[in-house]
Amino acid sequence: MEAQGASSGRAVQPGETYLTDGRQEEQLGELGEEADMWQNEKYRSVPEEDEGLDLGDCKIAGDIGYDEDDSILLRQTSKGPQHSKLGPYFQDGQRRIDYVLTYHVEKSARSRRSSSNSFVKSLRDSLSRSFRRSRPEPRPQEDPEIAAQQQKLDYHEDDMRFRRDEFEQKLMDMGLELEKDEGNKIPGVGFLKIHAPWSVLCREAEFMKLKMPTIKKYDVSPGSNVVEKINLFVHKMTAPLYPKVMENRVQTEKHLSYPFSREKQHLFDLSDRDSFFNSKIRSSIVFEILKRTKCTKTKYAMGISSLLANGVYTSAYPLHDGDIDAVHAEPNDRKLLYEEWASYSIFYKYQPIGLIRKYFGEKVGLYFAWLGVYTQMLIPAAIVGVIVFLYGCATVDDNIPSMEICDERNNITMCPLCDRACSYWKLVTACGTARASHLFDNTATVFFSIFMALWATMFMEHWKRRQMRLNYIWDLTGFEEEENHPRAEYEFHVMQRNLKREASSKPGKHKLTCTDRMPAYMTILILMCFMICVTFVIVFGVVLYRISIKTALHMSSASAFRSNVRATVKTTAAVINLIIIIIMDEIYGYVARWLTVKEVPKTDKSFEERLIFKTFVLKFANAFTPIVYLAFFRGRLIGRPGKYVYVVGSYRMEECAHAGCLMELCIQLCITMLGKQLIQNNLFEIGIPKLKKLIRRHKSKMDSKQEEEFHKTLARHEKDHFLNPYVGLNPEYMEMIIQFGMVTLFVASFPLAPLFALLNNIIEIRLDAKKFVTEFRRPIAARAKDIGIWYNLLRGLSKTAVIVNAFVISFTSDFIPRLVYQYVYSPDGTLHGFVNHTLSYFNVTDFQPNTHPIDPMFLGYEVQICRYKDYRDPPWSDTPYELSREFWNILAARLAFVIVFQNVVMLMSDFVDWLIPDIPKDISVQIHKEKNLIVELFMKEEQDKRLLRNRQSNQSPYRPRSRPASHVQTNNH
Repeated sequence: MEAQGASSGRAVQPGETYLTDGRQEEQLGELGEEADMWQNEKYRSVPEEDEGLDLGDCKIAGDIGYDEDDSILLRQTSKGPQHSKLGPYFQDGQRRIDYVLTYHVEKSARSRRSSSNSFVKSLRDSLSRSFRRSRPEPRPQEDPEIAAQQQKLDYHEDDMRFRRDEFEQKLMDMGLELEKDEGNKIPGVGFLKIHAPWSVLCREAEFMKLKMPTIKKYDVSPGSNVVEKINLFVHKMTAPLYPKVMENRVQTEKHLSYPFSREKQHLFDLSDRDSFFNSKIRSSIVFEILKRTKCTKTKYAMGISSLLANGVYTSAYPLHDGDIDAVHAEPNDRKLLYEEWASYSIFYKYQPIGLIRKYFGEKVGLYFAWLGVYTQMLIPAAIVGVIVFLYGCATVDDNIPSMEICDERNNITMCPLCDRACSYWKLVTACGTARASHLFDNTATVFFSIFMALWATMFMEHWKRRQMRLNYIWDLTGFEEEENHPRAEYEFHVMQRNLKREASSKPGKHKLTCTDRMPAYMTILILMCFMICVTFVIVFGVVLYRISIKTALHMSSASAFRSNVRATVKTTAAVINLIIIIIMDEIYGYVARWLTVKEVPKTDKSFEERLIFKTFVLKFANAFTPIVYLAFFRGRLIGRPGKYVYVVGSYRMEECAHAGCLMELCIQLCITMLGKQLIQNNLFEIGIPKLKKLIRRHKSKMDSKQEEEFHKTLARHEKDHFLNPYVGLNPEYMEMIIQFGMVTLFVASFPLAPLFALLNNIIEIRLDAKKFVTEFRRPIAARAKDIGIWYNLLRGLSKTAVIVNAFVISFTSDFIPRLVYQYVYSPDGTLHGFVNHTLSYFNVTDFQPNTHPIDPMFLGYEVQICRYKDYRDPPWSDTPYELSREFWNILAARLAFVIVFQNVVMLMSDFVDWLIPDIPKDISVQIHKEKNLIVELFMKEEQDKRLLRNRQSNQSPYRPRSRPASHVQTNNH
């Protein structure tokens, strides 16, 4: 059975395979004109039901011999080893499935085969059926609304089928081979399997300028003899930490890479074409063809993105290489990644970054390489943080301020913490809080803040060097990102604008201007400000909760509640903040995406960068607003006894404990960081996929054993259909960026943050690996030479961290007041008397009406003078309750410390940045060597051609001068 070819417009039917004839008529010279890039090819349909037809014996385009049109020398025939039909192959068991499109199937394959593929005829048949149904018959008449709805559904289904037919025909015009599989084992789902033949792969590889390894190799010199010996020694010592994969072995030689060219195909080793273009490259090539293929016969031009958005196709994905847990599974990269990467038992080993890049592409490989570098750099930071914490534990008994607070002989009576319900209290009751605060508020935390600022700079420099090394190993040194194709949504909006201008008799335009986007910009600005204000309101609500619950606990008759007021309020408020942060994170993610869609960016790269920026701003404000309030605002705007500041009527602003707000800041940071990592990052990532799996099993009404048996009967493309769609790397990066902010911004208040981040990342790496290998569909292999906008966000956070930590040390902790007292006000140069120096006096007769304690005799005696933490003049001075001279001296010292700390640390960071080169010396030498070798290779090739021409001229001296050129192979492209 033979079809007429591409001109007939006949679509691919289920169970049929289309093969190219192998004769491209002509390739145009202008690569920029996409519409005229290729001429139509001839096709013949090969139904599998035909008797005596063996697809394995068919000569596919470019399968055998030398194709003069493509100028590719092939050394293999299409008759290859038969693979399992359950693997990633066509029904013939030879051609690999490079990409899969799925769509919804309404009718059975038989009825669809019998129906015409013409949209007009389908519409006419649908209308005639509706007309016949509306005629009076003996049987009861059908509801007209139901008939109209059915007609509408038929029209919609026929419209989508018409679009699919056109799109598939254009794919075949591009040279791709298609095979359909409808409703065999998964009801209601059709699969369009796509295979790129050899000629198409070569053509697209040349257009995409893919660097491929040539036959020539050269030795990789690691550097000087001393450096080489050190590297070999370190590699031998750390050999047990490396995974057992080929890609992680030390390279002593490397293939010289060059952009693929069909004219220079003799430079490449094409002896095994099945492995020359691996599955990652094949799928990316097919995806590029899918992106630029458009449906033009519909009202609007539609690409693959629009077809997916409109439900013409339901999903699009490349296939995994094979199974990972089958007993007799063929060796494949996916199984190797599962054994050597996606396992918690090998958490101590390095990641197989080379194999990750080979399987998932450079973009995913760079993410895991960055995550590995970040986790390694957290090891020294965690060690130093633990030392700082242990130093605080070791010196807590020698800390004079906490000893004075805990000394009952001082008998210091403090003013009430709230109006009416709270009474006077003894300072000695804050002994536990003061001792705990010293663990994080000591001299070592200042040096730890300086260390972490330099650590952030070292981390950024180390990553830049690691990134350049990977660019060299992965042949990305000369890679420049080309301008992406316009997004389907952008083209749709441009077309709408042009139609409106044509209707109003105005000249059309070809892009969206700033004026067109102005409503979207205003919406973004207003809504972003509104969402940030919502965050502030939520934080203020938690503040009111703390104030009210503290008053309620003080009024409680239970002594257990009254004795643990501070701990209860701090912990419950931090937990509430955590829950709100987790909920609002999801809301802000949806809001950021909706705003980015409203903005209509032109390219996918622009869309991604704008989405990342909006998401980062909202989630950063959500996570850090409660922490910023505790660090810089709580206890600053409270007023004084007798003249407190009130909000929302009678709510008195809360004040810090005597030891400062640093302890509460530490508790909030600890609960937020651990809670987000444990609940949002790990528990959700593990629990939600398992919950979805249970729901799917419940719907299928199969137990685990039946589901396992059913899974064994599925083909590779059907198994991957049940995996979760790949959602990109943005959630993974965002999770780590927020964690990086937790580690660097407020590290002065929580030295153990690097340790908790390290423990989380060890689990996170294997958890993400398991998701990518077992739970997600295989992503498109995207090329990238850096981590993009994420590097700028990291650099901005590291610079901001210096300023934030300077203010935390200066204003949140008591480091500067202790320093000023010791060297200015102390009579003996020690901290003896520091607590008394920080407390001011208040006469209880100066309370405002209805604010004095209900139970003034709570301590068993009448209080005349109470103390409160502030630097104010006593009531018996000429300026009672005014800010004292000590306050202004300490404020000046705090501001001076901020300026000095910020400039010194940034100067040291810039010096480290200047000292460490961005490109390692050995990599710079190798890149220069590679350029010279490429020049030598082409010079040698030109010399060989010249010698060949001279030899041919000498052998036939009487021929015309134009004749020897006929012996030289030329390309008809």
